Amino acid sequence: MNVAIIGCGYVGTAIARQLSDLSYLVTATTTTLERVTELQAVAQRVLVATGDNKTSLLAALENQDAVIVTIAPTGNEQVDEDGYKATYLHTAKNLVGILQQMPTVKHLIYTGSCGVYGNRNGEWVNEESSVVLDNEYAKILHDTEKILLAASSLNLKVSILRLGAIYGYGREIGKRFSKLAGTTRPGNGEYFTNWIHLDDIVSAVNFALTYELQGIYNVVNDTPLTISEMLDRVCEMNHLPLVEWDASLPRNKTNNQRVSNQKLKELGYKLIHPETEI
Repeated sequence: MNVAIIGCGYVGTAIARQLSDLSYLVTATTTTLERVTELQAVAQRVLVATGDNKTSLLAALENQDAVIVTIAPTGNEQVDEDGYKATYLHTAKNLVGILQQMPTVKHLIYTGSCGVYGNRNGEWVNEESSVVLDNEYAKILHDTEKILLAASSLNLKVSILRLGAIYGYGREIGKRFSKLAGTTRPGNGEYFTNWIHLDDIVSAVNFALTYELQGIYNVVNDTPLTISEMLDRVCEMNHLPLVEWDASLPRNKTNNQRVSNQKLKELGYKLIHPETEI
């Protein structure tokens, strides 16, 4: 099977590596010329392509059986609304237009975000729950989903995988959050976080591809943690002073929900990392 992966960053590169190991013929795209050599180690074909360049996307999708979209803003810096639109909306619109000319493509998989559920005051949510679009970033992410889902047809299945917060090799939770040890944070720390290991993202994408899933699926592990629970574990395991909380300090509004993964598990998916590993 020929599979194109649009956006080979942290997640896309890992997917390319596994699919190549499974004898898929992988086309990987990157927005930067500097990463071509790196990606040639995990894909049979590597192209420089950006979401606003229809010609490069057309070349990437030609003669493909499936397309996996793992786009994300470039770099670690905070991206403004225009950057989000350019990354997500523009890419989705161009992809859908091109797919209408690509009858060989039978499956589109997009790795989205559980951020569209918004603040639910700690309640459980699933794929049937309404979205809470209380900021422009969430609106852009949801609009991207809608654009891609609207492309589904008898000849094209579309899978939306809503990911939790991503951790894994090189992005270990302990290393990332130990710098907060001994600090005082705003709020009470009682809002939930939902995590997913890189291994499970890769495995879930392969599961969706193998079983030709259609529709929306949450990809999170079994154990939502409050931020205070998570930081306590980080500090205790590293023998560091605990984080203090001060409810009198103003804090930015944050998502607070527990995301259910039952829909995917009921289809037979088994998590590699069911619990959040610190």
